[in-house]
Amino acid sequence: MKAIQTPIDNPELLAQLADDELQAVLLEGVSRTFALTIPQLPSTLYPAVANAYLLCRIIDTIEDEVSLSAHQKRHYCEHFITIVKTGEQAQAFAEELAPLLSVQTIPAEHSLIRLIPRVIVITHTLAPEQIDALACCVETMAKGMPIYQALDLRNGLNSLKDMDDYCYYVAGCVGEMLAKLFCHYSPEIAVHRDELLRLSVSFGQGLQMTNILKDIWDDAKRGVCWLPQDIFDETGFKLAELTPANSDERFRKGLERLIGIAHGHLQNALTYTQLLPSHETGIRNFCLWALGMAVLTLKKIKRNLSFNDSSQVKISRNSVKTTIVVSRLSARSNGLLSLIFNLASRELKTPGWHYLYSTPTVSHTGL
Repeated sequence: MKAIQTPIDNPELLAQLADDELQAVLLEGVSRTFALTIPQLPSTLYPAVANAYLLCRIIDTIEDEVSLSAHQKRHYCEHFITIVKTGEQAQAFAEELAPLLSVQTIPAEHSLIRLIPRVIVITHTLAPEQIDALACCVETMAKGMPIYQALDLRNGLNSLKDMDDYCYYVAGCVGEMLAKLFCHYSPEIAVHRDELLRLSVSFGQGLQMTNILKDIWDDAKRGVCWLPQDIFDETGFKLAELTPANSDERFRKGLERLIGIAHGHLQNALTYTQLLPSHETGIRNFCLWALGMAVLTLKKIKRNLSFNDSSQVKISRNSVKTTIVVSRLSARSNGLLSLIFNLASRELKTPGWHYLYSTPTVSHTGL
């Protein structure tokens, strides 16, 4: 789905677009990555997945809005859950929320909030099973994310378990939702429903951990740290002391271990992708592009553990293009995918270190 050239800061003009065109333009405005990957999906899946990401972005916009208090954020998130489930009161919600957005919020998000009624109309053109999947994801995210608004995150999270929980609320539940949509789309995929749902949480966590590691210093400027202190306790580093000038060998050792954990989640993401029918190349490419870009990002971090700005570990456009080409050439072959993944990610492991984890979702290991 190619987004047509419509000013993203003109919601009145955007509202005149057809459903798929509107969602394409909004996606391009709020996330170029998803605007690139979602159109790879089969045409019957595109509307639901595009709509799902817009719903999630609405929650993100509420949570990131600096002008809203923690109480207001919780109120709007809870109200939005009801709107997604029922399709009602969207107009009043948008009219109340839109004027509260600050200038720090990007124009595309201003338009997205004003167009909530239209987005919700599209939601309720979907199949009941699809609506249920989207509503469940929105509810999990909208109830989970406000938990962290009340926390002092300057010194990081207490434990890896806390990091896992955060990743679930912002990404793991999205993975579950996608697995449900894929299973609804294809009875052949649904044969593996239970395993896909289990692996989908790990898939989401691998992608989110990659973002967290890439954005360490951007987050630090906002007084936020999503890293788990218990991992750094093992290396003797206190996250309360973290600054670009103080990211010493102890910090880099902990960072290496988190990269190894993220690698384990991405290994599960590969297994997830390999469970999908080989002829579903659109869905496989949707997964592989995200997986490939995460691996390349982690490799850049691993090779530059002393980085102090996300721009230093951002993958190039050529790397993105290479990921796309390699994915398209290898998407049908599980053996080739395993070979490429193992070769590309072997340096991400942390040999000789193991973290004992409390749930069977993924083994946190560097072996």
